[in-house]
Amino acid sequence: MPTRGIRGAITVSTDTKNEVLSATSEMLKEISAANPGLRPEDIASAFFTVTDDIRSVFPAEAARYNGWKNVPRLCAKEIPVEGSLGLCIRVLLHWNTELAPEKIKHVYLKRAKKLRPDLVNNTQE
Repeated sequence: MPTRGIRGAITVSTDTKNEVLSATSEMLKEISAANPGLRPEDIASAFFTVTDDIRSVFPAEAARYNGWKNVPRLCAKEIPVEGSLGLCIRVLLHWNTELAPEKIKHVYLKRAKKLRPDLVNNTQE
């Protein structure tokens, strides 16, 4: 079975544990809703990144609260490119699925929509 990547990103207004975990949970739920058939047992791994201004909590912790206890997770910092979007959480999920790459739905929420306007669904918040 092939492994496909699913990208997602969301922003927070402030770096607090509650807001980071809540936003990460929202992003993961939106990714799951956009990709029917996505189950935690089919996710090979999840790679989360945050911008330099997020230090309150590891966003991967939110995955555990969403039932992804056995999904290997890793967090890292984004490269601090001058002028880049701040207070941003990103994820790359590695999903074992037979779906073709063009059938995968990537999710960009809040101010992160401007990262990939070509992939943003107009129904995304």
